[in-house]
Amino acid sequence: MLTGKKLLVLGGASQHCKVVEAAHELGLKVFVTDYLNNSPAKKMADVSLMYDVKDVDTIVDYCREEKIDGVINTSLDACQIPYQKICEKLSVPRYGNAEQFFQLTNKQAFKEMCSKYGVDTITTYTVEALKDAKITESSQIEFPVMIKPEDSRGSRGQSVCYGLEEALKAVEYAAKESSTGRVIIEKYMENAEDFAAAYIIVDGKAHLIRTCDRYTGQEEEGLNRIAIAAANPSKHTQMYLQNVNNKVISMLEGMGIENGPVFMQGIIDCDTVRFYDPGFRFSGGEYERLFKLATGIDLIKMLVTFAVTGKMDGSSLKADSILLGGKRILHLDPTLHPGKIAQIIGKEKIEQHEKVVSFFERYEEGETVPNRNDVSRRYAEICILSESKDEEKEIVKFIQKELHVLDEEGNDLICSPLSTEVL
Repeated sequence: MLTGKKLLVLGGASQHCKVVEAAHELGLKVFVTDYLNNSPAKKMADVSLMYDVKDVDTIVDYCREEKIDGVINTSLDACQIPYQKICEKLSVPRYGNAEQFFQLTNKQAFKEMCSKYGVDTITTYTVEALKDAKITESSQIEFPVMIKPEDSRGSRGQSVCYGLEEALKAVEYAAKESSTGRVIIEKYMENAEDFAAAYIIVDGKAHLIRTCDRYTGQEEEGLNRIAIAAANPSKHTQMYLQNVNNKVISMLEGMGIENGPVFMQGIIDCDTVRFYDPGFRFSGGEYERLFKLATGIDLIKMLVTFAVTGKMDGSSLKADSILLGGKRILHLDPTLHPGKIAQIIGKEKIEQHEKVVSFFERYEEGETVPNRNDVSRRYAEICILSESKDEEKEIVKFIQKELHVLDEEGNDLICSPLSTEVL
């Protein structure tokens, strides 16, 4: 039924390689576009394009000329709004309208939506409250606070501030990283556990497909806001199912979303989750690939089929799929000190491990890791599917023993290793 149809994938990052694979298995001709020459998904595509995903009108004109049947974005922040606009202009199947995409990409609009449905969020303050505190020398603001752009990504523009003067400077920094110039100021929950949940909505019904514990790097290395690992299912899954899940489902279904993937990041606060960041997409990485191996459910093919037909089959989804049949999925993101990479040791041995499903490098020998405290410090994403938590821990120990990324002086650039005790 799908053979010969044409699919345009917005963004060629490694997260979209599985989209190209699934589309080819379904018989589609695949086009991939972004502004980069060597994007991983482009290497697998039938047609590689150099259009920036934000160049909506040019892409629309090309799609009309080429008679593209469907457009898709599954994982990338920057592609979310362009995806909605392109699909709308082309009148091809799309998940979500402009209002829903705004509510699930704008952090302030998201918090307001959560409040409407009783979904907990982190305490927030206004920029005006900060300025008033400076004038009056008194404040209702409880420090420390997290200041971040309203609509940025990848921890860019974020600061943790412990005092008023520091916070005022951070507002200016965050505003520069926001396309709107607006910022979010939140109570910083020190030492709180990071959590994420993901859903797929099919014909107006939301299904929970992921609970995840996210672990961050070490503060002294500037990586305390950067995830270095994500373990699934979360150790807090039962609490989430009991106290939070139904509220989130009511919100997603109440928003009128008919089809599509949604993810939400939050923090654990006693018997609830306080959410702070949404996305109208999957959460990135290779979770969907490993989810298929664990459960037999192919989430990517569901979205690819929807992109060219407007229909999604959710009959394979089950309430207990979230538990992965007792298996464990771990995304390990080794992080690096800034510096030039001279030699990488251990990659081949790790790739050969039977429980390592994928190994995506972000850097190669000869490239330089910038001196920034954001996701640019991640060396790779290593995806593991294990049978138990004990096996998961042993695999992590193996990887961290074998993997070395050396600079020109022979120093190991790897930092903030994951402690298996937290798993």
